[in-house]
Amino acid sequence: MVSDQTTSDDVTSEDSTSTAPPRYRLLIGSDSAGADYKAVLADDLSRDERVASLVDVSSLNELADDASYSQVGILAGQAIARGDADRAILICGTGIGMAISANKVPGVRATVAHDSFSVERSILSNDCHVLTMGQRVIGLELARRLAREWLGYEFDPASHSAANIDIITGFEGEDAAWDGQEVPTGSIDAGAVEPPHGVRRAGAPTT
Repeated sequence: MVSDQTTSDDVTSEDSTSTAPPRYRLLIGSDSAGADYKAVLADDLSRDERVASLVDVSSLNELADDASYSQVGILAGQAIARGDADRAILICGTGIGMAISANKVPGVRATVAHDSFSVERSILSNDCHVLTMGQRVIGLELARRLAREWLGYEFDPASHSAANIDIITGFEGEDAAWDGQEVPTGSIDAGAVEPPHGVRRAGAPTT
């Protein structure tokens, strides 16, 4: 565990009219390709007042020192899905592998983002639980800035984007076992789209 910053000062007086900013149970993690950035971000986040607790998932007993991005991403996703954490920031070489791995956990939304607008929309439009970044893609100072910015956004469940999130979560809960034979209600029927000349549609008989 990196830190646990919960103190008695966190309790807000009942007669206070100010709204306290959200405080997150945050996970951080990396593979060897992202270890340097992870160390710096962990130091930043351990001193961020918006972080209630910070756990390094790549240093837990379940993982070896040379843990792969897939192990770290899945473990972080599972912790969020169980309700043990609120968000995670994961670093690998490009951020792509971490995002793919965390997204394999049902109920978890992860994305790689290397610019401020994408970081903003990952929360406001997509209610992402996991932000991933690539140590081999962006500079350290930008990574530090994006991590700070990401914690400043909170999804509004009353926004028009909530309907899109509902479609995703509904698919996970009801259509995840779709066998490809019958297109789920409301989906685009890919079978109506003719493939390019010379390309055989999957499942089509050969001549």
